Amino acid sequence: MTETPKLSLQNVSKRFGIKTVLDGLTLDIAAGESVVIIGGSGTGKSVMLKCILGLIHPDSGDILVDGVNTTHLGGRDREALSRRFGMLFQGGALFDSLPVWENVAFGLISARGMARHDAKSVAIETLEKVRLGPEVSDLYPAELSGGMQKRVSLARAIATSPEVIFFDEPTTGLDPITADVINDLIVERVKDLGATTLSITHDMASAGKIADRIGMLHKGQIVWIGSVDEIDNSGNPYVDQFIHGRADGPIRMEVMKP
Repeated sequence: MTETPKLSLQNVSKRFGIKTVLDGLTLDIAAGESVVIIGGSGTGKSVMLKCILGLIHPDSGDILVDGVNTTHLGGRDREALSRRFGMLFQGGALFDSLPVWENVAFGLISARGMARHDAKSVAIETLEKVRLGPEVSDLYPAELSGGMQKRVSLARAIATSPEVIFFDEPTTGLDPITADVINDLIVERVKDLGATTLSITHDMASAGKIADRIGMLHKGQIVWIGSVDEIDNSGNPYVDQFIHGRADGPIRMEVMKP
């Protein structure tokens, strides 16, 4: 008997006006698996994540977690599902007005109702897991470098020990060395948690390091998916053009008409 996927998108479609962003998107992710979705800007990667998180409702199709259809959840059921998720946002999305420890502990306090003293202890422990010392905990995000802010964001994403973690362009805006540190931390911390992960990125170095499988999203559909080892010889012209950054190929930039 085939094991039920941890996360399953079944024929998910979403339109905005006349533009079809997701067009029958189908994807299964096994428990404990790390899947990275690549693709150009505007191909639907972020919309896919927002549909899973319930921030956007798909026009059709189903989104299942552990075999349970979550597509139309709302209210307390949606909140309960959200507590099983962790998220690292593209820009970090830290709260400027809160100290680092409170950023990390935000989910523990607001969603779990943990006492602030206990939450701060967990936050400091979690910061250590991303190689930041306790002296950082009372600083504010503006006092940190971009790489340190990204590590704080990672700490926040894992502080509640989520079952599923979403990474939205985790290395955007970082230099190659700092980006590699973030990739290593993602791999280490996800392995510790045994979490399932779904990431979107343009960074092929990052994708190759954190993924078990890589999928290519184009015009709202997965046009190829395979292991990291297979991507260099995928035989797919869309994948080949994207990973080598070629202007010529089947992927054409959309040009606005005057």
